[in-house]
Amino acid sequence: MNSELLIIIPAYNEEENIEKVVNNIRTNYSQYDYIVVNDGSRDRTAQICREKGFHLLDLPVNLGLAGAFQTGMKYAYEKGYAYAIQFDADGQHLPEYLDAMLERIRQGYDIVIGSRFVRFKKSRSMRMIGSRMITVAIKMTTGERIADPTSGMRMFSRDMIREFAMNLNYGPEPDTVSYLIKNGAKVSEVQVEMAEREFGSSYLNVIGSMKYMLKMLLSIILVQSFRKR
Repeated sequence: MNSELLIIIPAYNEEENIEKVVNNIRTNYSQYDYIVVNDGSRDRTAQICREKGFHLLDLPVNLGLAGAFQTGMKYAYEKGYAYAIQFDADGQHLPEYLDAMLERIRQGYDIVIGSRFVRFKKSRSMRMIGSRMITVAIKMTTGERIADPTSGMRMFSRDMIREFAMNLNYGPEPDTVSYLIKNGAKVSEVQVEMAEREFGSSYLNVIGSMKYMLKMLLSIILVQSFRKR
């Protein structure tokens, strides 16, 4: 272990993106450690990682984002990292914001979110309307305003690493952030930009996005009050 921060890169069928993402980190941000968690990909993602000598955890079956991320958090916990960040394998998350997020979390926060909307307004698209609704739901249930609750670029403290590593029902989603806030986690946001995906497509199409937003709203408003570790 060379760094206090581990970059966790869950990857499912990202053969067209993974090499560029990891090479950027290795070349320009080598002060940070990383681990690719191949989530049972059906393409050449794992093969490319092995051929290039990337640090790899290779899951034999597809566990979904929650399972892949938790695998990375278990690794971070066992290796003693002080901080870990969820980092997309599709190239949308930009590592140039890692320094600012790390500086913020060192101030005593448990979760720091790379937010697109600290200084900028959301568009009026259906997805952003859903994001607004999740922001309101978290505010109503926790008292905290999270401007970009659906951002997947989230950095976690050692205490949060332990929470994810030791509890099986934790997925890296807005409802979990809401739950953790209710249980005392301190959250902050840092303004970031995100790149467009160059290759492949997101698993969230229009219908999928609507279903996801509805699921998160119901979970935040109803389920989290009864959630147990």
